[in-house]
Amino acid sequence: MADRVTVIGWDGSPLTDAARSALGAATLVAGAAHHLALPEVPPRAERIRLGSVALAARRIAQHRGTAVVLADGDPGFFGVVRTLRAPEYGLEVEVVPAVSSVAAAFARAGMPWDDARIVVAHSRDLRRAVNVCRAHTKVAVLTSPGAGPAELALLLDGVHRTFVICEELGTDREQVTVLTSDKAADHVWRDPNVVIVVGGSPGGAAAQGTGWLAGHEVGHPTGPRGWGLPAHAYGGVLGEGESVQLRTAQLARLGPQVGDLVWDIGAGVGAAAVEAARFGAAVIAVDAAPESCERTAALARRHGVQLQVVHGRAPQVLEDLPEPDVVRVGGGGAEVVTACAARRPERIVTHAATRDEAESLGRALADGGYDVECALLQSVDLDTSAWVERERSVVFLLSGYRVPHP
Repeated sequence: MADRVTVIGWDGSPLTDAARSALGAATLVAGAAHHLALPEVPPRAERIRLGSVALAARRIAQHRGTAVVLADGDPGFFGVVRTLRAPEYGLEVEVVPAVSSVAAAFARAGMPWDDARIVVAHSRDLRRAVNVCRAHTKVAVLTSPGAGPAELALLLDGVHRTFVICEELGTDREQVTVLTSDKAADHVWRDPNVVIVVGGSPGGAAAQGTGWLAGHEVGHPTGPRGWGLPAHAYGGVLGEGESVQLRTAQLARLGPQVGDLVWDIGAGVGAAAVEAARFGAAVIAVDAAPESCERTAALARRHGVQLQVVHGRAPQVLEDLPEPDVVRVGGGGAEVVTACAARRPERIVTHAATRDEAESLGRALADGGYDVECALLQSVDLDTSAWVERERSVVFLLSGYRVPHP
């Protein structure tokens, strides 16, 4: 087993005395090609080109001697340290950090970054990074081959953002480019790079002073406490199917979260769309009525959340939308539910006023490959000044849960 594993972060600046000392004593050095080309790497040391960190960790664990792993930026920040410290390798790890590539990118842009979301993009799950860029006003994306600025821009189609693209930070080929997201796909970008994605409408008053929690917009209004907010939080008028009780139950079953894309079809005034966005999810609100679209956009600005409003009639308008994770169908019937089920989101919720309608929607979900639950919700609004009934509501709530493939 290796006597000691020292992980050295490299940000392009000269190595520290501690890093030089560790590297000079190494009998095995692992890193990318540009790391292994550093003059400080001992000529007689065994060299491992880093591809799979797990494979490298196994070879290091079997090595008898002193090992060094070289990594870009801060190796403890979305880096190799997590893998090397896994219990199965039994390695004692010492870290010599450097400035992270995210910190360097924001420094080159002259921007604070305590209020930024930070995501790692891989080709297999790039859409989740894109959804964070849709939902938040400042995001740093640590890219990878096949999941770079061009691919990010293509998936953000229809959402305007500004890209700050920082290529090969810390090298003599370093370059920083600022352009709008619709132009990013027209270029070829060099790896490694970091993309700062900025834009959207922050809403609320301008930030004053500093925040207290990293990853949250400074001065961003949190809005009223809780969710399933009453009608007065949305201007006092809610549409059919937007009642507090129904909306609360729907959101509980959808479970929107950061990295998700929510479709809200038949968004009405936008109460459900805004609340899903308050959970940190990306949201596309769809409605056939122009006035509903306008109210939804205004409501999003008022509550300081990011969402995309699409005017059009479902199911036709859904064809060009990006893939959803969860869907709320506020109107449109079985035809819309069938179209949504064909896109295979994890969950679909909808509602019906009558049992016949509920059975029709339930069949559409089941035929689409979903397990179906149905609950009859009854709520009674009381006037607490006299403790008498003011309003009664009865509705069928249907939830579809995608059946996993065997």
